[in-house]
Amino acid sequence: MASRTSTLKFFFLLLSSFAICQMALAGDPDITSDFLVPEHHKEVDGNFFTFTGMRVLINEDFPTNFTVLKASVVEFPALDGQSVSYAVLQYPTGSVNPPHTHPRSAELLFLVDGCLEVGFVDTTNKLFTQSLQAGDMFIFPKGLVHYQCNADPKNPALAISAFGSANAGTVSLPKTLFSTNIDDTILAKSFKTDVATIQALKAGLTSK
Repeated sequence: MASRTSTLKFFFLLLSSFAICQMALAGDPDITSDFLVPEHHKEVDGNFFTFTGMRVLINEDFPTNFTVLKASVVEFPALDGQSVSYAVLQYPTGSVNPPHTHPRSAELLFLVDGCLEVGFVDTTNKLFTQSLQAGDMFIFPKGLVHYQCNADPKNPALAISAFGSANAGTVSLPKTLFSTNIDDTILAKSFKTDVATIQALKAGLTSK
């Protein structure tokens, strides 16, 4: 009996170690230096650690469509290895940030101005929603489908999102499903509809 108990303990310990390893691999890898410098950078000074891409937000007219300005490793190479990035999200009246996921990071959203309706769906298909006001924060867990909507017919909204990855990634469900080369028949069967409906959805996403 004792031998069987020890075997079970070892088995569960082994499973736990696998889970921990997978969790560790899911985030940004640790670096063994203070920072990483791309090969094409010959000289590193304060400019390398400065991102000026958000200056366009100052004294500019609010956009007419939902807009995201990112400061990820793509736009800001100094973030490589630092496990952090930002995005500024601008929501005109009646706009929506469609359902999407970030496969490599949770998202911590801070609402600077306006109001937002937000929500995410967990792995049991339970929907969690909230009405946010300026000054509120909301967390979207890593990898879960979530959205934001500015339902206010008069006022725009502005939010800042922080990510625990230099490259959190974004998988937009509408674009991923209907703007790629997934066969129309497969999509029709998956959504229990017909090919004509799928083609209409695709046409709607590609129309300007």
